[in-house]
Amino acid sequence: MSIHPTALVETGAVVPKSAKIGPYCTVGADVVLGERCELVSHVVLDGHTRLGAGCRVYSFAAVGVAPQDLKYAGEPTSVEIGEETVIRECVTVSRGTTGGGGMTRIGAHCLIMAYAHIGHDSSIGDYCILANGATLAGHVTVEEWATVGALCPVHQYCRIGQHAYVGGGTTITQDVLPYSLTSAKRETRAYGLNKVGLERRGFSREQVRALQHAYRLLLASKRNTSQALEALRAEADACEEVQYLLRFVETSERGVLK
Repeated sequence: MSIHPTALVETGAVVPKSAKIGPYCTVGADVVLGERCELVSHVVLDGHTRLGAGCRVYSFAAVGVAPQDLKYAGEPTSVEIGEETVIRECVTVSRGTTGGGGMTRIGAHCLIMAYAHIGHDSSIGDYCILANGATLAGHVTVEEWATVGALCPVHQYCRIGQHAYVGGGTTITQDVLPYSLTSAKRETRAYGLNKVGLERRGFSREQVRALQHAYRLLLASKRNTSQALEALRAEADACEEVQYLLRFVETSERGVLK
């Protein structure tokens, strides 16, 4: 057993010899760790929390903490996590409530990325991914092999169907169809030149004018991108900044926002 001297493991916690507990971790009395579990550092495990074999929890994660539910009155509810699941930095997982079945579940072989939140009484199937900042309210169900993209809030009682992929920044207020690709509309576009920012950074009037001209051709003319690039390349006096803009557009592999 490897327990750093700064870690605090309360009497009653079950820690196998193959587990590793890093510096400044706290492990509550009702926590059960599976074989080969690792707590990297500064991890908080609280409540009736059980981790399957081979789980790894990274720094500043808080698992099994009291639910963010004003009705919760300290009842002995729990969290259960399947084997080989990885929980990254600053993830929070709330334990269940008596009104929601008393259990928050995360399946096996899941990846819960940094700053994700899993609310009370949620259930996540095996092989799921929650990307950075994904937020599950209470009572959410995520079925096996589903992916919830970065910065996605999911409303209470919603279900994410199996093998679904939810694109980043999508707000979920109803159930997501299994096998689907679901994403919010993306209407992001370039509105013009960052003139004030460039002036503050010392760009000359001539440089700013040249870039404004280039942006008018790219964004405001009736030319498509190829035609705008051709027109700009034909201008012999293009400054270094405009030439860089041209190279940036020409070498884009995903296309540019216009």
